[in-house]
Amino acid sequence: MNFYQHPNAICETKSIGDRTRVWAFAHILPNAVIGSDCNICDGVFIENDVKIGNSVTIKCGVQVWDGVTIEDDVFIGPNVTFTNDIFPRSRQQPSIFAKTTIKYGASIGANATILPGITIGKSSMVGAGSVVTRDVPDFAVVVGNPARISGYVDVIQSSDKSLADTPIVTPKVSEVTGVEIIALKAAIDLRGSLVAGQVDNEIPFVPKRFFVVHNVPSSEARGSHAHKECAQFLVCLSGSVRAIVDDGLKRDEFLLDNPKLGLYMPPGTWGTQYKYSADAILLVLASHPYSADDYIREYDEFTSWVKHAR
Repeated sequence: MNFYQHPNAICETKSIGDRTRVWAFAHILPNAVIGSDCNICDGVFIENDVKIGNSVTIKCGVQVWDGVTIEDDVFIGPNVTFTNDIFPRSRQQPSIFAKTTIKYGASIGANATILPGITIGKSSMVGAGSVVTRDVPDFAVVVGNPARISGYVDVIQSSDKSLADTPIVTPKVSEVTGVEIIALKAAIDLRGSLVAGQVDNEIPFVPKRFFVVHNVPSSEARGSHAHKECAQFLVCLSGSVRAIVDDGLKRDEFLLDNPKLGLYMPPGTWGTQYKYSADAILLVLASHPYSADDYIREYDEFTSWVKHAR
């Protein structure tokens, strides 16, 4: 036996990896699979149809039910509650339990509740006491009941200060490759306000398509994809929205809340927009016509594509 089992623990499974530690009053059923270097703390119960990766920490008082998969390097805080039956009844079981996946590097805070069939994204963080009712995007920070996105991890800047408060004479270049905040020309007088941008000057390409995002019913994320060839130019015409840009190595965040400022996203930029205000109107100009083949919708696929494109 290459793992540690406390004398007061019950380990019925034979599938436990090297150097894993199982502490007092933990109970692991026969068909569970647990990787190496894990830390299974006091009072944890792990059912049969459960797969746990390497270097996972499960703190005290957690029950991991059938249908739950926990990938490598995940942290599960004390008394986190997993569920696997959408409509539970006493002494009745569904033929198949809902599948829940906690992806690589995610962290779930103490006393959070995870509803059935949820995917918790890569490196995301769930705040303590949150109730997660929907999938959590990669790298997102979610809090509350129901859990909502409050930010993203590893963002270079996440200040609430509006970019409109800082005069931008020349484009503000992000640390994310090719991304810029560009000031548009504005004319303001008693008749009202006008904002204009010259194509191939302020707007770095000739638009072939545009779309407008408005009446967003919640603060949930939109976007969360990249384009192989299409560049985009984002202007928030009304209200505010937060924009995340990512080149596979660095991530940056901007608060778009003034039509005088445009966010340029070159091809090969992973973009996510979230925290739309109720009155937000986001205009997006695109350099190419719509093509489903130009989209990359999975972040792992994006990082792989970026490595080969460089």
